[in-house]
Amino acid sequence: MSFERAAFPVVIAAPSGAGKTTIARALVERNDDIVFSVSATTRAPRPREMPGQDYHFVDDDTFDRMIAANELAEWAVVHGKRYGTLRREVTRALEQGKLVMLDIDVQGARQVRRVFAQALLIFLVPPSVEELNRRLSGRASENVEERRRRLENARREIAAVSEFDHVVVNDDLDAAVARVEGIIRAEGSRVSRLRNAEAFVASFDRQLRELLERSAG
Repeated sequence: MSFERAAFPVVIAAPSGAGKTTIARALVERNDDIVFSVSATTRAPRPREMPGQDYHFVDDDTFDRMIAANELAEWAVVHGKRYGTLRREVTRALEQGKLVMLDIDVQGARQVRRVFAQALLIFLVPPSVEELNRRLSGRASENVEERRRRLENARREIAAVSEFDHVVVNDDLDAAVARVEGIIRAEGSRVSRLRNAEAFVASFDRQLRELLERSAG
């Protein structure tokens, strides 16, 4: 008899430029039991982004319909655009025993924890303010005003670190991926996340009693 881990959502939140999407996708590629939750958004696709793969790109009317129909596990306004997690995608993956990777913001992380109490929340931070600014400056798709708005949002988001289960500094990509992966695996063996912990203990105890009875005879 072996332990059976219950599936749970894994939330990675971070200020823009901290590398959460890169790390989330790396973990999905490295682990067959982790699937990526594709969010819906009202913003336009960036270069090289694929509809249905990177995001479900929808208009405002469609997003309003999703909210009214309670189809979203969470949603938030980020940098003037709306983002949301499709409840059905998360539930379907959990029913299949998969860990669901959610690449969302702080507002969304709070909502996910209310909907899915078993969610694991990980906050990712850049190694320094200078590095965060450098990463945002390197985005050709954003102007100075957009970068300033993201830096202002970073102040509010980092203030929420204490609401998360773990915090990881992304100073080196490979090392950060390994740290997050280690956290996820450790959480998977937490007793409260095991489906059959009580049954395992009962079976082990029964076998021990039988062994003791045989040895006594």
